[in-house]
Amino acid sequence: MSETSPPTRSRWYKQQSAEETTAQVTAQYRQIVLVAFQNVADVLRALQADERTVAAAIAAEESASRSIDLVRRQVEQGQVSSPVLLNAQQAYLQTSLARVQAQAARLADTVALFQALGGGWWNRRPKPATQ
Repeated sequence: MSETSPPTRSRWYKQQSAEETTAQVTAQYRQIVLVAFQNVADVLRALQADERTVAAAIAAEESASRSIDLVRRQVEQGQVSSPVLLNAQQAYLQTSLARVQAQAARLADTVALFQALGGGWWNRRPKPATQ
């Protein structure tokens, strides 16, 4: 008698193939999930850094604003010349620009977080029911 008949051997190979395909698809799925978690973690770290950057930029802008006030008083009292005030105003505008850029980076990273989480699901149209 033979070890296995041809139909049984064929089924065994099909079963092996199906099991290997399942293992491969499972491994691919796990890799996709790990990459997704890594993307979310990276964006969350970027948002933490953005928050510190925005806070520092706001503090610098407030400091530059106070500096303008001080220099303006000094100009009024004749202690310094007008170009010093212009320099203080220029420094303030630069810190304001840095704050806006930091806020823009934080907003961009917020969008990246929505994307990493699979954002856009609320805008998807439901598929029409097939009959």
